[in-house]
Amino acid sequence: MSSLKILVAPLNWGLGHATRCIPIIKNLENLGAEVLIASDGIALDLLKKEFPDNVFFEIPGYNIDYKGKNFGWSMLRQSAKILTAIAKEHRAIKKIVDEHAITAIIADNRYGCYAKGCYNVFMTHQLNIISPAKVFDKPVNSINHLLAGNFEKIWVPDFGGEVNLAGQLSNGNNLNVTYLGPLSRMGRKEVEKKYDVAVVLSGPEPKRSEFELEIFRQALQLVDKRFIVVRGLPERWEYYFMKPHLEVVSFMTSNMLNETMLAADVIIARSGYSTVMDLWKLEKPALLVPTPGQTEQEYLAKALFDKKLFLTQSQEGLDIKKALTEVNSYQGFSTQNIVEPDLIQILRDFILKLKQASA
Repeated sequence: MSSLKILVAPLNWGLGHATRCIPIIKNLENLGAEVLIASDGIALDLLKKEFPDNVFFEIPGYNIDYKGKNFGWSMLRQSAKILTAIAKEHRAIKKIVDEHAITAIIADNRYGCYAKGCYNVFMTHQLNIISPAKVFDKPVNSINHLLAGNFEKIWVPDFGGEVNLAGQLSNGNNLNVTYLGPLSRMGRKEVEKKYDVAVVLSGPEPKRSEFELEIFRQALQLVDKRFIVVRGLPERWEYYFMKPHLEVVSFMTSNMLNETMLAADVIIARSGYSTVMDLWKLEKPALLVPTPGQTEQEYLAKALFDKKLFLTQSQEGLDIKKALTEVNSYQGFSTQNIVEPDLIQILRDFILKLKQASA
């Protein structure tokens, strides 16, 4: 058993924060660290399926509701609730650290997951948060940076500089930042084509279900195209054919999803940042549909569309038939000439630092 115990704590906000922690967890374990995992909800369910032998802790969730048309205004309205949740998770993490002799914490967008006596890392691609109205940008980011100041280091899953994936979200600031490069559980390999379209659903309710219903409605009419819809529900297991051309599965492990996405001509998904990183790894064409009112996803979708990388449509204006005639006009990512940061070396240096501090 390793003397280094590293607690990885991703935010339960859709599945993206959990999925991008998967390569971190696997590489840390390959380097000899013992990784423990703390989260809640579907993020915790997913990681239990990926790492059945690890130690898990359920910590308080943020329990944000997503009612209303504008996601950003909903978040601002619930800011006091979020700060209360941060305080609760901080108390829970302190107890875990005290009882299990944790050496370091890697908190993916969980502002309360830090503790004295540990080396605390905050992972985020949003050094700059885009608020629903520009007047709020400065105060929102002042709080963002203040809370991030409780951590010794900030890891950003992107490239540093102007040529990056997250645009202005991950640029700038005088914070103690290390850029990791894109984090994805996906990889390129040769697989046989099985689908015209793979739909990968994710994100908070009720927006996920609303998007799903519209996908089903349109896919049922496109009988000349073969679809698979991955519902993004790791807490259940369902697999069936809604129609001969429409295959439905509630959840897939990383390897299954990797092969499914590679086996499709086109991906339809939200424009969440973890999806963007997956598309970077897979080099697949995609239709990106941002969650309505979620400023980060709307920004990413527009930025990638403006660069002629990916087609985007609004959820209200979703037209799959039209999209399939246009999507290949967008070039997608090509990773061939980009030098990525050496994630293994960054994690090796991190572990060495922890060993030296504990010696």
